[in-house]
Amino acid sequence: MLHHELRLLLVATQFLTRLPVPALQDYQPHWLHQSSRYFPAVGLLVGLLCAAVLWPASLLFGPLVAAVASTAFGVWLTGAFHEDGLADTCDGLGGSHTRERALEIMKDSRLGTYGTLGLVLALLLKIALLATMPLPLALAALVVGHAGSRLLCISLIALLPYGGDLEHAKAKPMAQQLTPAQGLLGALWVALPLLLAWQWLPQLTPWHWLLPLLLALAVTEHMRRLLKRRLGGYTGDGLGATQQLSELAIHAGLAAWAW
Repeated sequence: MLHHELRLLLVATQFLTRLPVPALQDYQPHWLHQSSRYFPAVGLLVGLLCAAVLWPASLLFGPLVAAVASTAFGVWLTGAFHEDGLADTCDGLGGSHTRERALEIMKDSRLGTYGTLGLVLALLLKIALLATMPLPLALAALVVGHAGSRLLCISLIALLPYGGDLEHAKAKPMAQQLTPAQGLLGALWVALPLLLAWQWLPQLTPWHWLLPLLLALAVTEHMRRLLKRRLGGYTGDGLGATQQLSELAIHAGLAAWAW
């Protein structure tokens, strides 16, 4: 049992990042779906690694350069996996009025105007928010943001049917419903950085976390409604867009307390 759970964690790490993992023997496609409960755990790891870049860079170069360096490292670490989903979603939903045309655009590897604008603005906002926070708060925002946004991202798997072209989906095994047990396990990986942040920043009360939580939930609910209305359900690109936008919402909610 424990061996299988570790295997699923490695599958999630391999799927979401560029980090090297040991070769998996007798790989089964359904492991990818089961591994979704570890997406927040991978987000926790990514957040910690990005924080490990932000900290020394901030001391050496100041908050703006540090925010750029940390964001660039995160993009490299994940292979721009979620950023690509955000850009494709902006292109697909912004450049079409029908579901079929939107899905066709989202499959296209070329980047359009809506995707370019959405991606650039999201990256600029992420950098600006990190740069405005005191260093301890920015570190907490990275860790909680990466873990929490991936939990909200996979919540759409439980709340929506698959809305893409299943026959040509890049990850067919992901097009399954998330079970309550899987969602609960994912939530535990978000509780851990919250507890660590509480110890790291004792001046932040539970009320300080309420605003980022509400903003992130509002963004996720908006994406749920939008994807259901426009595509009939979630897609891989839609999940990536939800991750990016909910992460921004968490950062914005925490940055608001810095003023």
